Amino acid sequence: MNNALRIIAVLCMLNLFSCNKKDKKNGPNLTQETEYISAVDISSYPEIAAVNPIFFDSNKKQLDFLKILKDNGVNTLRLRLWVQPNGRHCGFEEVRQFSKTLRNHGFKVWLTLHYSDTWADPGHQVVPKQWQGRSRAAVGDSVYAYTEKVIREIDPNFIQIGNEINSGFLHPYGTISGNNEDFIALLQRASIAIRKNSNHCKIILHYAGIDGAAWFYNAVASVDYDIIGLSYYPIWHGKSLQALKATLQDLRTAHNKAVVVAETAYPFTLDWNDWTNNIVGLDAQLILPDYPATGLGQKAFVQQVKKTVLEIDGGLGFCYWGGELIAWKGDQSTQGSVWENQALFDFENVALPVLSVFRMR
Repeated sequence: MNNALRIIAVLCMLNLFSCNKKDKKNGPNLTQETEYISAVDISSYPEIAAVNPIFFDSNKKQLDFLKILKDNGVNTLRLRLWVQPNGRHCGFEEVRQFSKTLRNHGFKVWLTLHYSDTWADPGHQVVPKQWQGRSRAAVGDSVYAYTEKVIREIDPNFIQIGNEINSGFLHPYGTISGNNEDFIALLQRASIAIRKNSNHCKIILHYAGIDGAAWFYNAVASVDYDIIGLSYYPIWHGKSLQALKATLQDLRTAHNKAVVVAETAYPFTLDWNDWTNNIVGLDAQLILPDYPATGLGQKAFVQQVKKTVLEIDGGLGFCYWGGELIAWKGDQSTQGSVWENQALFDFENVALPVLSVFRMR
């Protein structure tokens, strides 16, 4: 090798080292290390699949549900995990097996650990039944052991410590109000369990909405995590996408974390396909006139959410919630889907125009 080639080789090695080096103070540069996140939460799909619904792509060709998502650029699938649910759905074994299936189809897996036996959100953070009545130290040990088991046996690419933890999680042990120290301690136990058992899983802290987000992420600044995740639904979190962008940008600047919209959705119609009341059903709940409840209106809304996130340095992408929630219990069910008019498939289970938004930037 002559001198010129030696110099080139040295420069290449230095450049490679520089690109792979991590800032120890601020953690990994996720804008380089983490690919664009194009995600859909399909937590109820194992239950829906049991009735064997038929799905079609946008050309009305019958295809497998997961293949339709993959063909349209979805690269990550999000699943909720309950500790001991009443029934087999969203429990550990179902999620473990389904995660294997998803990886075999080429998807990354994003788990949202509710640390509950049922739905957890800002108004509901119920301790799993088998953990109730334990000391604070014992609950911390349970959080660690449970999180460690999830990492070792499911090995997700992304993991949320809690779901929409605006008020904390595992109430009353991890209530933020008047108890911030214990809340932080529980978050740290989960984070340590993840770090000790995975060198690739990215940790997300998930807050619902825009108002109060700055306060919340200041409160958790001492926790070891990677990604700020916000829920954004116009019905609950305001109708300003500019406010969403400003909040994400401010959080990115203040905390040097990557940002993602962890949940969003929008209706393609205000009609219904069963006799279960839908969550969104009024014009007053929409962003009008820009985003009507039509197939193209739904697409335009999600396109703008995607654009809003990706225009931010450190913006990774978004996750659409409830893409699978067709009226799978039949058109006469009063206990069916509250979300079929916000799914990614129309009432004939044909892929909607919005799916084209999920492709790479």
